[in-house]
Formats: sequence, structure tokens, C-alpha cells
Amino acid sequence: MRRIALAVPLALAAAGLAACGSSSPSTSSGAPAAAHCSYSGIQKYLYTKGALTVATDKPAYSPWFEDNNPSNGKGYESAVAYAVAKQLGFKPSQVHWAYEPFNDSYAPGPKKFDFDINEISYTAQRATAVSFSESYYNVTQALVALKSSAIVTKHSPAQLKTYIYGDQVGTTSLAFITTQIQPTQTPKVYQTLNVVKEALQTHQIEAFVTDTPTAQYISADQIPHSVMVGQFPSSTEHYGLLFTKGNPLVSCVNKAITTLTKNGTLAALQKKYLKIYTTVPTLQP
Repeated sequence: MRRIALAVPLALAAAGLAACGSSSPSTSSGAPAAAHCSYSGIQKYLYTKGALTVATDKPAYSPWFEDNNPSNGKGYESAVAYAVAKQLGFKPSQVHWAYEPFNDSYAPGPKKFDFDINEISYTAQRATAVSFSESYYNVTQALVALKSSAIVTKHSPAQLKTYIYGDQVGTTSLAFITTQIQPTQTPKVYQTLNVVKEALQTHQIEAFVTDTPTAQYISADQIPHSVMVGQFPSSTEHYGLLFTKGNPLVSCVNKAITTLTKNGTLAALQKKYLKIYTTVPTLQP
């Protein structure tokens, strides 16, 4: 739902892991010891021992979740959370869900969860206050407008600058509008994506930007007479699981994500839940 086009060098991600390495057991090579990432080894890092506490926002949107119910294991992010939990040794019944507003998730300070999964893009600025896992989904951004809007057919780079945009505060989608599209009028800023959608329907704005799967879902199922105009070229933006700054659990979750990438689990889940969002016309900002 929310978030782009800010570089995500692997070196920065590695640096984030290094920041928490001093507090976790390691081998002589500097890699986490096997016992560190075992079920028993991670207990001291958990918000609640014996449980994996996973946070997300409300409502929980499709296709990332289904039926606004993160605990049912359906939808891409819910399924990823349970797949990571399994790699860490947790049973589904040991996964507890918590509510965390998106705008609060990357604020400094301790968190009341082990990780947050909520389409939160890694940015260097956010990483000064929280820690991120490696990518569980590489992001592209897309443009949503009403079918009656001129932007549907007139969207050259020069034409894109002439429209009135709006987006959710603090998101990479808003940053994309400002830094990549660079419209002549300052984008309007709203507190939630729901308010952004209302602004489009009431013609306060002419278009907004969000990640491609969310854009497709919104235009197909949530806003009557709207359309996803197209998506912008892929970048190095990615979604990462979010942790309290310096949490040693990050390195173990990264190990789990690596396994899920190599064994094809993430690709299979993307095919299952996000397949219809992969063939989209490309726009140039």
C-alpha cells in the first residue's frame, strides 16, 4: 500500500545486521552460531517467550491479507509471516498478531512486537530508527486515477507533472510523487490510505501512487470507476520486516528469508497471491 524509488543497497542491509551482531553469539567467522537461531536460542530476543508476536495495521488490505484477518494465513504477507515463523520453529498457534499503525511502525523506540509486516519499504532514513530484514518482496509503484481523468490517456513525463496528486503521509509513494514525478503543484498529504481514496473519489486529487498489487486491488474492487493507469519502472525498493533497532532476531529472520527464497516458497506465494498483478503497462515518470 504505500511506499518507492529509494535505493536499497545490500551493503546497507548488511550494515544493519552488523549493528546488532555484537549482542548475538557468533562463530569465529563472524556469522551467527547455529544455536543463536534455534528455537531455544531466540527465546531471549522475543517480546513474549514461547510466542512470535507479529504486527500489522488495520484494516489489513488484500492481496497482502484476506478478509481483514491476518491470523488466517491467507494473503501474501500473512502467508510469509507464517512461513518465517515455521523456519524459526514456531507452530501456527504460537504466532500472535498485534496492531501497529503504519505511521508509528518506523518511529524510534522499543516495539511491542517481534516484527511488523505491513508493506513497509526499507529506506536509509527509517533504518536510523528501526532495523529491517532482507527483502521479502521487491516493489514497483503504480498510478491510480478515475477512468474519466485525462491522466488515463495523457501521461507522458511532461503531462504527469500537470496533475494534482495526493498520498499518505510518510510513505515512499508520496516521496516518489515528489522526487520522481515532480508535479508543478505540491501533492496533498493525508493520514491514511482510506482518506487518500476518498480524496480521489471526491475529486480533491486526480491521482495517487501506491505499490502495484494494492493499486490493482483498489482500482478493481474498492473505488468505482477507477483504473490502474500503469506502473513505473522497477527500482531497488523492497519491503522488509521491521524490528526494534538492533534486535538480534533480525539475523535469524534473514536466514529464514534466505531459505524461503532458495527453496522457492516466496516465489510460490507471489504466484498464488500476486500473479494477477505482474503484467501491467509501464509508465515513465
